[in-house]
Amino acid sequence: MLKRLADPEFFEALTAVNADRDEKPLRPVYGTRDPLAGLVTDDAPAAPRTSHHRLLKYLRREVLPTTFCVGCGGGTVLNAFAHAVDEMRIDPKGIVCVTGIGCSSWIPSPYFLCDTLHTTHGRAIAFATGVKVMRPDMKVIIIAGDGDLAGIGGNHLIHAARRNLDLTVFLVNNFIYGMTGGQVSPTTPFGAKTTTTPYTNVEHPFKIADIVAAAGGSYVARWTTYHAFQLMESMQNAIDKKGFSFVEIISQCPVSFGKMTGMGDPVTQLKDLRDRSIHIDDTKDLPDDELEDRFVVGKLVEHRRAEFGDGLQELITRRRETLRDELDAGLRQDTSALETGR
Repeated sequence: MLKRLADPEFFEALTAVNADRDEKPLRPVYGTRDPLAGLVTDDAPAAPRTSHHRLLKYLRREVLPTTFCVGCGGGTVLNAFAHAVDEMRIDPKGIVCVTGIGCSSWIPSPYFLCDTLHTTHGRAIAFATGVKVMRPDMKVIIIAGDGDLAGIGGNHLIHAARRNLDLTVFLVNNFIYGMTGGQVSPTTPFGAKTTTTPYTNVEHPFKIADIVAAAGGSYVARWTTYHAFQLMESMQNAIDKKGFSFVEIISQCPVSFGKMTGMGDPVTQLKDLRDRSIHIDDTKDLPDDELEDRFVVGKLVEHRRAEFGDGLQELITRRRETLRDELDAGLRQDTSALETGR
Protein backbone atom coordinates (compact mmCIF):
# COMPACT_ATOMS: atom_id res chain seq x y z
CA MET A 1 0.00 0.00 0.00
CA LEU A 2 2.80 2.41 0.94
CA LYS A 3 4.65 1.80 -2.31
CA ARG A 4 1.53 2.43 -4.38
CA LEU A 5 0.58 5.61 -2.59
CA ALA A 6 4.14 6.94 -2.78
CA ASP A 7 4.16 6.51 -6.56
CA PRO A 8 3.05 9.74 -8.30
CA GLU A 9 1.76 7.68 -11.23
CA PHE A 10 -0.57 5.68 -9.00
CA PHE A 11 -3.37 8.22 -8.92
CA GLU A 12 -3.06 8.75 -12.67
CA ALA A 13 -3.61 5.03 -13.24
CA LEU A 14 -6.42 4.99 -10.68
CA THR A 15 -8.22 7.82 -12.48
CA ALA A 16 -7.94 6.00 -15.81
CA VAL A 17 -9.42 2.82 -14.33
CA ASN A 18 -12.29 4.62 -12.64
CA ALA A 19 -13.19 6.42 -15.86
CA ASP A 20 -14.44 3.09 -17.25
CA ARG A 21 -16.62 2.34 -14.22
CA ASP A 22 -20.10 3.44 -13.21
CA GLU A 23 -18.99 3.76 -9.59
CA LYS A 24 -18.29 7.17 -8.13
CA PRO A 25 -14.61 8.06 -8.36
CA LEU A 26 -12.44 7.66 -5.33
CA ARG A 27 -10.56 10.53 -3.78
CA PRO A 28 -7.77 10.59 -1.22
CA VAL A 29 -8.46 11.62 2.35
CA TYR A 30 -6.42 14.63 3.40
CA GLY A 31 -6.01 16.19 6.82
CA THR A 32 -6.34 12.96 8.81
CA ARG A 33 -3.79 11.90 11.40
CA ASP A 34 -2.81 8.85 9.36
CA PRO A 35 -1.64 9.87 5.85
CA LEU A 36 -2.34 6.32 4.70
CA ALA A 37 -5.92 6.22 5.99
CA GLY A 38 -7.04 5.14 2.52
CA LEU A 39 -9.61 6.25 -0.01
CA VAL A 40 -13.30 7.02 0.36
CA THR A 41 -16.15 7.65 -2.09
CA ASP A 42 -17.34 11.17 -2.83
CA ASP A 43 -20.61 10.65 -0.97
CA ALA A 44 -18.82 9.80 2.28
CA PRO A 45 -19.12 12.40 5.05
CA ALA A 46 -16.29 14.89 5.03
CA ALA A 47 -13.70 14.54 7.76
CA PRO A 48 -14.03 17.24 10.43
CA ARG A 49 -11.68 20.12 9.77
CA THR A 50 -9.64 21.73 12.50
CA SER A 51 -8.78 25.39 12.60
CA HIS A 52 -5.05 24.63 12.74
CA HIS A 53 -2.93 21.77 11.46
CA ARG A 54 -1.56 19.66 14.31
CA LEU A 55 2.04 20.26 13.18
CA LEU A 56 1.70 24.04 13.13
CA LYS A 57 2.88 24.14 16.74
CA TYR A 58 6.35 23.14 15.52
CA LEU A 59 6.62 26.06 13.08
CA ARG A 60 7.21 29.79 13.41
CA ARG A 61 3.90 31.07 12.09
CA GLU A 62 5.06 34.66 11.68
CA VAL A 63 7.42 33.70 8.83
CA LEU A 64 5.01 31.45 6.90
CA PRO A 65 4.59 30.75 4.06
CA THR A 66 8.09 29.57 3.32
CA THR A 67 10.29 31.21 0.73
CA PHE A 68 11.35 27.91 -0.85
CA CYS A 69 11.20 27.90 -4.64
CA VAL A 70 8.23 26.11 -6.19
CA GLY A 71 8.98 22.39 -6.22
CA CYS A 72 11.93 22.62 -3.82
CA GLY A 73 12.55 19.58 -1.65
CA GLY A 74 13.13 21.74 1.42
CA GLY A 75 9.45 21.71 2.29
CA THR A 76 9.38 17.91 2.17
CA VAL A 77 12.36 17.72 4.54
CA LEU A 78 10.74 20.18 6.95
CA ASN A 79 7.50 18.19 6.79
CA ALA A 80 9.26 14.88 7.47
CA PHE A 81 11.27 16.40 10.34
CA ALA A 82 8.19 17.88 12.00
CA HIS A 83 6.37 14.54 11.66
CA ALA A 84 9.37 12.70 13.13
CA VAL A 85 9.54 14.99 16.18
CA ASP A 86 5.77 14.76 16.65
CA GLU A 87 5.65 10.97 16.48
CA MET A 88 8.58 10.67 18.89
CA ARG A 89 6.78 13.06 21.27
CA ILE A 90 9.91 15.16 21.70
CA ASP A 91 9.42 18.51 23.38
CA PRO A 92 10.99 21.13 21.05
CA LYS A 93 12.32 22.82 24.18
CA GLY A 94 14.74 19.92 24.42
CA ILE A 95 16.04 20.43 20.87
CA VAL A 96 18.73 22.75 19.57
CA CYS A 97 18.85 23.03 15.78
CA VAL A 98 22.11 24.24 14.28
CA THR A 99 22.58 25.25 10.67
CA GLY A 100 24.87 27.17 8.34
CA ILE A 101 24.26 29.13 5.15
CA GLY A 102 22.20 28.07 2.13
CA CYS A 103 18.72 27.11 0.99
CA SER A 104 18.60 24.03 3.21
CA SER A 105 19.61 26.08 6.23
CA TRP A 106 16.22 27.78 6.08
CA ILE A 107 14.57 24.51 7.06
CA PRO A 108 15.42 24.88 10.77
CA SER A 109 16.02 28.62 10.67
CA PRO A 110 13.66 30.36 10.67
CA TYR A 111 10.89 27.78 10.14
CA PHE A 112 11.25 25.20 12.93
CA LEU A 113 10.20 26.49 16.35
CA CYS A 114 13.00 25.59 18.74
CA ASP A 115 16.27 27.06 19.99
CA THR A 116 18.27 27.62 16.81
CA LEU A 117 21.82 28.64 15.93
CA HIS A 118 22.18 30.06 12.41
CA THR A 119 25.95 30.05 12.11
CA THR A 120 28.64 31.07 9.64
CA HIS A 121 29.14 29.16 6.41
CA GLY A 122 30.46 25.63 6.97
CA ARG A 123 30.71 25.92 10.74
CA ALA A 124 27.41 24.37 11.83
CA ILE A 125 28.97 21.17 13.20
CA ALA A 126 31.67 23.13 15.04
CA PHE A 127 29.02 25.22 16.82
CA ALA A 128 26.90 22.11 17.45
CA THR A 129 29.89 20.37 19.04
CA GLY A 130 30.20 23.17 21.57
CA VAL A 131 26.49 23.04 22.36
CA LYS A 132 26.47 19.27 22.87
CA VAL A 133 29.57 19.24 25.07
CA MET A 134 28.12 21.91 27.36
CA ARG A 135 24.52 20.63 27.23
CA PRO A 136 24.65 16.84 26.77
CA ASP A 137 21.00 16.66 27.87
CA MET A 138 19.82 18.45 24.70
CA LYS A 139 19.14 16.82 21.34
CA VAL A 140 21.42 18.72 18.97
CA ILE A 141 20.35 18.43 15.32
CA ILE A 142 22.12 19.92 12.31
CA ILE A 143 20.19 20.49 9.07
CA ALA A 144 22.11 22.05 6.19
CA GLY A 145 23.07 21.56 2.56
CA ASP A 146 25.80 19.75 0.65
CA GLY A 147 27.70 22.95 -0.09
CA ASP A 148 27.76 23.94 3.57
CA LEU A 149 28.47 20.58 5.22
CA ALA A 150 30.44 18.74 2.52
CA GLY A 151 32.22 21.77 1.02
CA ILE A 152 33.68 24.36 3.37
CA GLY A 153 32.42 22.32 6.34
CA GLY A 154 33.69 18.95 5.13
CA ASN A 155 36.56 18.73 7.59
CA HIS A 156 34.25 19.39 10.53
CA LEU A 157 31.92 16.67 9.25
CA ILE A 158 34.46 13.86 8.99
CA HIS A 159 36.09 14.68 12.32
CA ALA A 160 32.73 14.82 14.11
CA ALA A 161 32.03 11.34 12.71
CA ARG A 162 35.48 10.21 13.87
CA ARG A 163 34.90 11.53 17.40
CA ASN A 164 31.41 9.98 17.46
CA LEU A 165 29.89 12.85 19.41
CA ASP A 166 26.14 12.41 19.95
CA LEU A 167 24.97 14.70 17.13
CA THR A 168 22.33 14.18 14.45
CA VAL A 169 23.05 15.54 10.96
CA PHE A 170 20.55 15.79 8.10
CA LEU A 171 22.45 16.81 4.97
CA VAL A 172 20.15 17.95 2.17
CA ASN A 173 21.97 17.17 -1.06
CA ASN A 174 20.64 18.98 -4.14
CA PHE A 175 23.98 18.70 -5.98
CA ILE A 176 24.56 22.43 -6.27
CA TYR A 177 24.98 25.78 -4.50
CA GLY A 178 21.36 26.74 -5.07
CA MET A 179 20.96 29.98 -3.12
CA THR A 180 23.89 31.78 -4.74
CA GLY A 181 23.06 31.00 -8.36
CA GLY A 182 23.86 27.39 -9.13
CA GLN A 183 27.62 26.94 -8.75
CA VAL A 184 29.30 23.52 -8.76
CA SER A 185 29.36 21.80 -5.36
CA PRO A 186 31.30 18.80 -3.97
CA THR A 187 28.37 16.53 -4.87
CA THR A 188 27.61 17.84 -8.39
CA PRO A 189 27.47 14.83 -10.75
CA PHE A 190 30.32 14.27 -13.17
CA GLY A 191 29.44 15.76 -16.55
CA ALA A 192 26.73 18.11 -15.24
CA LYS A 193 26.66 21.78 -16.22
CA THR A 194 26.51 24.55 -13.65
CA THR A 195 27.06 28.29 -13.75
CA THR A 196 30.73 27.75 -12.85
CA THR A 197 31.16 24.65 -15.02
CA PRO A 198 29.30 25.73 -18.18
CA TYR A 199 31.24 23.23 -20.30
CA THR A 200 30.38 20.33 -17.93
CA ASN A 201 31.83 19.32 -14.59
CA VAL A 202 34.96 17.19 -14.86
CA GLU A 203 35.32 16.58 -11.12
CA HIS A 204 34.10 13.37 -9.50
CA PRO A 205 31.54 14.00 -6.73
CA PHE A 206 31.74 12.99 -3.10
CA LYS A 207 29.64 10.01 -2.07
CA ILE A 208 29.15 11.85 1.16
CA ALA A 209 27.22 9.22 3.14
CA ASP A 210 29.89 6.64 2.32
CA ILE A 211 32.58 9.04 3.52
CA VAL A 212 30.80 9.59 6.85
CA ALA A 213 30.36 5.83 7.26
CA ALA A 214 34.08 5.29 6.64
CA ALA A 215 34.93 8.09 9.10
CA GLY A 216 33.13 6.28 11.90
CA GLY A 217 29.49 7.42 12.07
CA SER A 218 27.33 5.24 14.33
CA TYR A 219 24.27 5.53 12.09
CA VAL A 220 24.46 6.45 8.41
CA ALA A 221 21.59 6.34 5.92
CA ARG A 222 20.60 7.78 2.56
CA TRP A 223 17.09 8.52 1.25
CA THR A 224 15.53 10.87 -1.26
CA THR A 225 12.65 13.32 -0.96
CA TYR A 226 10.65 10.87 -3.07
CA HIS A 227 10.89 8.34 -0.19
CA ALA A 228 9.05 10.61 2.26
CA PHE A 229 7.84 7.94 4.68
CA GLN A 230 11.13 6.06 4.76
CA LEU A 231 12.92 9.37 5.28
CA MET A 232 10.75 10.21 8.29
CA GLU A 233 11.47 6.81 9.85
CA SER A 234 15.19 7.21 9.20
CA MET A 235 15.13 10.62 10.88
CA GLN A 236 13.58 9.04 13.95
CA ASN A 237 16.24 6.33 14.03
CA ALA A 238 19.00 8.92 13.68
CA ILE A 239 17.63 11.12 16.46
CA ASP A 240 17.24 8.11 18.75
CA LYS A 241 20.70 6.66 18.05
CA LYS A 242 23.47 7.30 20.57
CA GLY A 243 26.54 8.65 18.79
CA PHE A 244 27.10 10.49 15.53
CA SER A 245 24.10 9.95 13.22
CA PHE A 246 23.93 11.08 9.62
CA VAL A 247 21.20 10.97 6.97
CA GLU A 248 21.94 12.15 3.45
CA ILE A 249 18.74 13.41 1.83
CA ILE A 250 18.87 13.55 -1.97
CA SER A 251 16.60 16.45 -2.90
CA GLN A 252 15.28 18.02 -6.06
CA CYS A 253 16.23 21.58 -7.04
CA PRO A 254 14.14 22.48 -10.11
CA VAL A 255 15.40 26.05 -10.29
CA SER A 256 19.18 26.19 -9.88
CA PHE A 257 20.04 22.58 -10.69
CA GLY A 258 17.11 21.91 -12.98
CA LYS A 259 17.71 24.85 -15.31
CA MET A 260 21.25 23.61 -16.01
CA THR A 261 20.35 19.94 -16.46
CA GLY A 262 17.11 20.29 -18.42
CA MET A 263 14.94 19.08 -15.52
CA GLY A 264 13.18 22.25 -14.44
CA ASP A 265 9.98 20.35 -13.62
CA PRO A 266 9.99 19.09 -9.99
CA VAL A 267 7.80 16.09 -10.87
CA THR A 268 10.34 15.04 -13.50
CA GLN A 269 13.10 15.31 -10.91
CA LEU A 270 11.13 13.26 -8.38
CA LYS A 271 10.52 10.55 -10.98
CA ASP A 272 14.24 10.60 -11.73
CA LEU A 273 15.00 10.11 -8.02
CA ARG A 274 12.54 7.21 -7.95
CA ASP A 275 13.88 5.52 -11.08
CA ARG A 276 17.56 5.85 -10.15
CA SER A 277 17.18 4.70 -6.55
CA ILE A 278 18.09 1.18 -5.53
CA HIS A 279 17.86 -0.24 -2.02
CA ILE A 280 21.12 -1.29 -0.46
CA ASP A 281 19.78 -4.82 0.03
CA ASP A 282 19.55 -5.17 -3.75
CA THR A 283 23.15 -4.13 -4.45
CA LYS A 284 25.11 -7.04 -2.96
CA ASP A 285 25.76 -8.86 -6.23
CA LEU A 286 26.07 -5.78 -8.46
CA PRO A 287 29.44 -4.48 -9.69
CA ASP A 288 30.42 -0.91 -8.84
CA ASP A 289 30.08 0.30 -12.43
CA GLU A 290 26.37 -0.57 -12.43
CA LEU A 291 25.85 1.57 -9.33
CA GLU A 292 27.80 4.58 -10.59
CA ASP A 293 24.71 6.51 -11.67
CA ARG A 294 22.33 5.15 -9.02
CA PHE A 295 21.24 6.37 -5.59
CA VAL A 296 21.83 3.59 -3.08
CA VAL A 297 19.18 4.21 -0.43
CA GLY A 298 18.56 2.67 2.95
CA LYS A 299 20.59 2.21 6.11
CA LEU A 300 24.27 2.01 5.19
CA VAL A 301 25.77 1.62 8.67
CA GLU A 302 24.59 1.09 12.24
CA HIS A 303 26.84 0.01 15.06
CA ARG A 304 27.83 0.91 18.60
CA ARG A 305 30.97 2.83 19.43
CA ALA A 306 32.23 4.70 22.46
CA GLU A 307 30.63 8.15 22.37
CA PHE A 308 32.83 11.23 22.68
CA GLY A 309 30.66 13.07 25.20
CA ASP A 310 30.52 10.14 27.60
CA GLY A 311 34.27 9.68 27.37
CA LEU A 312 34.85 13.37 28.00
CA GLN A 313 32.57 13.40 31.07
CA GLU A 314 34.27 10.29 32.45
CA LEU A 315 37.66 11.92 31.97
CA ILE A 316 36.50 15.10 33.75
CA THR A 317 35.07 13.08 36.65
CA ARG A 318 38.31 11.09 37.09
CA ARG A 319 40.40 14.25 36.97
CA ARG A 320 38.21 15.97 39.57
CA GLU A 321 38.56 12.98 41.89
CA THR A 322 42.34 13.00 41.44
CA LEU A 323 42.56 16.73 42.19
CA ARG A 324 40.32 16.30 45.23
CA ASP A 325 42.58 13.53 46.56
CA GLU A 326 45.68 15.63 45.92
CA LEU A 327 44.16 18.62 47.72
CA ASP A 328 43.12 16.47 50.67
CA ALA A 329 46.62 14.99 50.89
CA GLY A 330 48.14 18.47 50.74
CA LEU A 331 45.88 19.77 53.49
CA ARG A 332 46.75 16.80 55.70
CA GLN A 333 50.47 17.49 55.20
CA ASP A 334 50.02 21.16 56.05
CA THR A 335 48.03 20.29 59.22
CA SER A 336 50.68 17.75 60.31
CA ALA A 337 53.45 20.32 59.87
CA LEU A 338 51.60 22.85 62.03
CA GLU A 339 51.01 20.30 64.81
CA THR A 340 54.64 19.14 64.93
CA GLY A 341 56.14 22.54 64.43
CA ARG A 342 58.06 21.37 61.37
